[in-house]
Amino acid sequence: MIQEIGLVAAVILPLWNVPLIVRIIKRKSSRDMSLYWAGGVWICLVLMAPSGFVTGDRVWRVFNVENFFFFSCVLITILIYRKR
Repeated sequence: MIQEIGLVAAVILPLWNVPLIVRIIKRKSSRDMSLYWAGGVWICLVLMAPSGFVTGDRVWRVFNVENFFFFSCVLITILIYRKR
């Protein structure tokens, strides 16, 4: 049961990036987002990714893949709306 709860949390937690992306798109600005913060978080995710991709732990793998995808979308959105 603990693994199932962890898996649900691993799926839900990265989805909190979606409202951030939507907010940036609606405002058409990412000026209030730090590029250092976003870049630092993304670099950490890149460094953790190999561990998450090859692990036998289903919760860590699902979280890592989903979080890497959604935060990459956040970083791309920040960069796109920073240039405007």
